[in-house]
Amino acid sequence: MAKRKAPAGDWDSPWKEALDYFLDRFLAFFFPLIHTAIDWGRGYEALDKEFQQIVREAAAGRVLADKLFKVWRKDGTEEWLLIHIEVQGQVDLDLPRRMFIYNVRAFQLYGRTVVSLAALCDDRPDWRPNQYVQEAWGCELSMKFPVVKLLDYAANAESLAKHTNPFAQVVLAHLKAQETQGNATERYQWKLQLVRGLYDHGWTAEDVRQLFRLIDWMMALPLDLQNQFRGEVHRYEESKHMPYLSSMERLAKEEGREEGREEGREEGREEGEVTGLRKGLLQGIVAALKCKFGDAGLKLLPRIRALKSTDKLQALTDAIPNAASIEEIRKLLR
Repeated sequence: MAKRKAPAGDWDSPWKEALDYFLDRFLAFFFPLIHTAIDWGRGYEALDKEFQQIVREAAAGRVLADKLFKVWRKDGTEEWLLIHIEVQGQVDLDLPRRMFIYNVRAFQLYGRTVVSLAALCDDRPDWRPNQYVQEAWGCELSMKFPVVKLLDYAANAESLAKHTNPFAQVVLAHLKAQETQGNATERYQWKLQLVRGLYDHGWTAEDVRQLFRLIDWMMALPLDLQNQFRGEVHRYEESKHMPYLSSMERLAKEEGREEGREEGREEGREEGEVTGLRKGLLQGIVAALKCKFGDAGLKLLPRIRALKSTDKLQALTDAIPNAASIEEIRKLLR
């Protein structure tokens, strides 16, 4: 699992997770004819191990948010679906060749027909590759692949926001993340608007949680605006009586724990889990103090960060939501 914040212009990991959870809605939104041919009652399977083997064998350069899935047609036939997501903010002229190589290698290694699709998330309207062609001395080899371009939806933000397909919110989040690069205030406003709108479609609580996580990930904010954003979402949930996100504090804690695990793996440290738990607790405390006591609560952070015990940090995390006054929190720090 990657970290929960993608740098500006880098949306590979959130798109991978969006496909893992929303594959059926992704296809219904972008490729409806393919969607209707699949038996969704049998589910689908992400073939990450198989795809990594293809990448190793192909030696085709950088890997973006490419995913390989196994699905079943309604007639019972097994099909492999290779989806290439080009999510960089610049054109990659090697994309058609890479798609061709991956498709051929999948067939060579596993004897499966592979359907290759491309969703282009760059910011150049005229870049729309849809085939790979190799020709010499009368010998020609080619592959065509269906393509969608996210920029084609940029003028329809209002329609995307009201769309009944949850994946429309992923598209809108990506477009607004691109559009607001360098303008944190405008991104904050759009991010808040998108998240508030998640409660108006009648989607399941799990769909809302997944969409919130993806939007939060794609539309990264500076720390001060992020804390403000989470406080606003917390209050909005309370007003709607729909606690789908299980509190901003718990979400922040989970994110921090995951970041710590990732850092621990990268650095070869067995204490990665402990580091992650501590970081997650601190992030949760920041969100809780900001939401409960405003700027006055944040003045306690230097003393809180000085605490070494994760048990004490956990006690603070549990105490803040029910504290009647900030003095109760101060007493726990003595």
